[in-house]
Amino acid sequence: MYQSFYGLRELPFELTPDPKYLFLSRQHREALSTLEYGLSSGKGITALIGEAGTGKTTLIHAALASERCCNVSCVYLINPALTRQEFVEALSARFGLSAHARASKAALLEELEPVLRERRGRGRITALVIDEAQSLSDELLEEVRLLANSETATEKLLPLVLAGQPELKDRLNEPGLRQLKQRVTLRCEITPLTQHESAAYIAQRIRTAGGDAAKLFTRQAVMLIHQLAGGIPRTISVVCDNALLTGFGLGRQPVDSEIVLEVAHDFDLGGRKMPDASLSPQAETVLEPLDRGASVSPDTAPGDVATESDAQDERKMFVSGLWRKPFRFTLFGKG
Repeated sequence: MYQSFYGLRELPFELTPDPKYLFLSRQHREALSTLEYGLSSGKGITALIGEAGTGKTTLIHAALASERCCNVSCVYLINPALTRQEFVEALSARFGLSAHARASKAALLEELEPVLRERRGRGRITALVIDEAQSLSDELLEEVRLLANSETATEKLLPLVLAGQPELKDRLNEPGLRQLKQRVTLRCEITPLTQHESAAYIAQRIRTAGGDAAKLFTRQAVMLIHQLAGGIPRTISVVCDNALLTGFGLGRQPVDSEIVLEVAHDFDLGGRKMPDASLSPQAETVLEPLDRGASVSPDTAPGDVATESDAQDERKMFVSGLWRKPFRFTLFGKG
């Protein structure tokens, strides 16, 4: 709707798990690597934990689409609030088993294991991914544990991924589920984005959609978006999308903090306080080497500077020195 007004090829803040828009903070990068390893190596159970909206589903889709997982076929269960019988029926259907396998758990396992062995013999790994796993009942978590027991003498036949909110971590610590917890061979956790990661997230999505972040949002608007969204990527996307829509309706570009506050009011996000835009001593330390023609990478601590040929371009990215930590993304407009 507003693409042409802002010079975009497509909408940058859709809520679909499109791997093209995947933003990799350090935690997201580690989680993606863990998922790829767990799936491609046929590990038992991999647990992915993170608050709602932090990008768990997008990470799973990115892992499955990666080159490392090119030999992985996945059964994806996104609504695990099922009865035991519904769970058996759903798995039977997703694995392409016969109607007989849907009759009982015993029939399911009897038919499933030969299928998994045959696929593994052809070099194919079949995995089961359960999203929103914190919603699984204790009864179904026990079924998951039994599925994880499918194995040969040398390898697991059905690697599993349990993705869920922090409540899943609490569930796994319950004494009655200690046998399931013991079968979790890999575990990763993602938390909300920091302020500079939120800015980088917004900039990357706009750039992927063909736009210029500096022309779409002011720096203070971006800081306010981070503050109101609490660093949750999904909420950041919702606020950004509605702020761009409001700015389009008002004919205003770039989006400023006044528009962001209006969107926050509409979505009952709270917060009327403008964020502090002052430059921290740490940011001053980071920016000083840039004035000497040096380059700072996202993982470089203040004072640890590497000189590169593109230092001048990097310096333009850090002009004004607003952010508290460095990152390789175009900064936003003034104000």
